[in-house]
Amino acid sequence: MSSLDRHPSTVADYDDARRRVRLRETRFGQRWCSWRRTKLVVLRLVGVLLVVLTVGAQYWVHDVVPERARLAHTEPELLPVHLPVDARDWDTAVVDLVGLGNITAVPTAAALPSLSRLGVVWAVRYDDAGIDTKVIAEMIVRAARYGAVRNIVLVGHSMGGVIALEVARHIHLGSDRHLVAVVLDCTPMDLDAVRPESRTRGSDLQRLMGWLPGARESRLLRMAVEIAARRERFTEHRHGLLPEIDHRALGSVISEVLRDKIFSDDAASNGLIESQFLAIVAGGSTADLRALARPHPDKQRPAIVFIRPRDAARDRVVDVAYSHRVLIEHAGGVDGTLSVVRPRRTEHANPIQRPGEYNAIIEAQVLPFVRRYQEAIREAGP
Repeated sequence: MSSLDRHPSTVADYDDARRRVRLRETRFGQRWCSWRRTKLVVLRLVGVLLVVLTVGAQYWVHDVVPERARLAHTEPELLPVHLPVDARDWDTAVVDLVGLGNITAVPTAAALPSLSRLGVVWAVRYDDAGIDTKVIAEMIVRAARYGAVRNIVLVGHSMGGVIALEVARHIHLGSDRHLVAVVLDCTPMDLDAVRPESRTRGSDLQRLMGWLPGARESRLLRMAVEIAARRERFTEHRHGLLPEIDHRALGSVISEVLRDKIFSDDAASNGLIESQFLAIVAGGSTADLRALARPHPDKQRPAIVFIRPRDAARDRVVDVAYSHRVLIEHAGGVDGTLSVVRPRRTEHANPIQRPGEYNAIIEAQVLPFVRRYQEAIREAGP
């Protein structure tokens, strides 16, 4: 006789049917006689709510609050980058403004030492809380007065050109300084000039800002949107509704976003990106161009320089051919002040990646054109 025959109760103890019955009998709320199902539903909802509140509290405390505290102490700044090559050019300041998603123009201006052949080079560091072009213009004018600078040249890269044109209008019409030129590097003259696939990030942020608490400060949201904006690099639609994901490319994108947009001190906040994107959406660049073209009793019209790739397809962010046409309409023509520079190897506003190409075209084409306006202002006197 086996041990199981001698002890039949052992088999009964491990009977699966009895185990399930016992589990039901000892389940939480089993002995509730009234409203049992309702009470269980309420308890589950309370549990889910507690989890959501806990996660939300962690999001607010560790993501939103530290970033909000940091942003509360920021304001726009004007930072020196290059001294003028020629002491005679101390009367001119070249002010660089950077594009969408960045906060300071210092690295870009540092890559363009050729600008110092026009004068002292300054870079604008935006206020992370947003953009006020009148405040930026007043900051530039105050610095110019303090340094005995009479003439201003503005340089705007990509979206920075949209800001530069609005700042130019304030300086030209509302100050005693002379605006020599505005240099636009692959600038979208309105939202139609932004290629459709490049509108995603700004549109997503603008929409999410309206309903998600802490969206202006949230680094988690910023990371999600930045990764989504680069989805064409790691997704591919082959079969079915869902795209296939290249996990190696996704890892590369995540590393890039963390390095350049989340942990970098030079990355713009969500609120600043929203302000930058809205500046493009507002589409005031053509109005600014018209304002700069109107006769002024004491000032000459400023030069407008547009830098764009010779092959428009090389710029995957902005339709530079479209912006080119808009600029010809509003600043070109027989009596216009427009010069278009078309290097062969540049892409979208990338002087840091192509410093040799940019400095060469500035030396060869931009400087001679802007110099004529600079000398005309000097000859006219105060």
